Amino acid sequence: MATNQKKAEPVKTKKITVSNKKETEENVTFALNKENYTLLAIGFAVIIIGFILMVGGKSTNPNVFNPEVFSFRRITLAPIVVMAGFLFEIYAIMKKPKKEENKDISKN
Repeated sequence: MATNQKKAEPVKTKKITVSNKKETEENVTFALNKENYTLLAIGFAVIIIGFILMVGGKSTNPNVFNPEVFSFRRITLAPIVVMAGFLFEIYAIMKKPKKEENKDISKN
């Protein structure tokens, strides 16, 4: 049995050298920085607290109505806390990072 398989040839690639390494490192930035992620975590915790405030008010007997379902905490306070958490999340995403101009001067 003869096989007609060709051997794989190595792929030719070009090496690209960067003349100014500092310039390429400074151009790479992320949309959010550490402060934004910290604020996002705080907003997420506030949302979770709001949902925890909504929990409860269940009746042990399904034939008996428990008016605790309509308490101030579940009907008013918890939704306000959840909405505040979502608004804080929007703020955390939209907040611009502080520019550090003195950082470049101290390296030279």
